[in-house]
Amino acid sequence: MAMTMHCDIVSAEKSIFSGVVEMVVAAGSLGDLGIAPGHAPLLTALIPGPVKLVLAGGEEEVFYVSGGFLEVQRGVVTLLSDTALRADDVDEAAAMEAMEEAERAMADQSAEFDYSTAAARLAEAAAQLRALRQLKNRAQ
Repeated sequence: MAMTMHCDIVSAEKSIFSGVVEMVVAAGSLGDLGIAPGHAPLLTALIPGPVKLVLAGGEEEVFYVSGGFLEVQRGVVTLLSDTALRADDVDEAAAMEAMEEAERAMADQSAEFDYSTAAARLAEAAAQLRALRQLKNRAQ
């Protein structure tokens, strides 16, 4: 039997996931993180992107988080995010539209242009699409 740990994914609105996992893979501010049972205590910032959970038994679930924090304590991993969704719940069409709109705004730098806002929207839409692709690749 594989070693496991408890994982909670919590958004500002509700708990998205709570259960036993074998591994957590998330996009940290300094690169991707792989957290397995017995990992040293850790607190790190997350960037927008997919979070993959390997559940007890080997099944995988993919989530999207808009950033936030990941904390590892003995036997428990907690992800806190303003927005967290199951990858199945991400609207691909809306994410594509948001990405195109942000790219247009960055190309049309008018007087009321806010580059940092457009760049943040582009990064978030790209991260949502990355989570969807990861989910689709898993299904194949």
